[in-house]
Amino acid sequence: MHGVFTLYHDGRFWVGVYEIHEDGLVRAARHIFGAEPNNAELAAFAAGHDFVRLADKAREAPPVPEQKRRPKQMKSEDGIGTAAQRALKEATAERAGENKAARKRRAAAEATRRRALARAKARAKHRGR
Repeated sequence: MHGVFTLYHDGRFWVGVYEIHEDGLVRAARHIFGAEPNNAELAAFAAGHDFVRLADKAREAPPVPEQKRRPKQMKSEDGIGTAAQRALKEATAERAGENKAARKRRAAAEATRRRALARAKARAKHRGR
């Protein structure tokens, strides 16, 4: 198992991607820096809790098969690998599904609560209160 941290500019923000390569599978997570981080900020990030959280997110991400890249694509300026991009996309899709289910549960609970309030109010009104 080995990890690779890549910092690149996505056209709008500076993004750091941490990839974990293990048994032909890749897991990845990203951290958005915003403005370009200097060396001191990167060192503080690597030594602090933010990098630990990034590594934990990467370990929890769904694994995707690693594709072998041709040697000319191995240049450092190429950015993150396609396997990392697929891993990030799958993690985002998984979180979106979880968020959608949670939203539905909250909406159902709120509808039940409002219905109970309306029924209680109607009962009180019927009793002349």
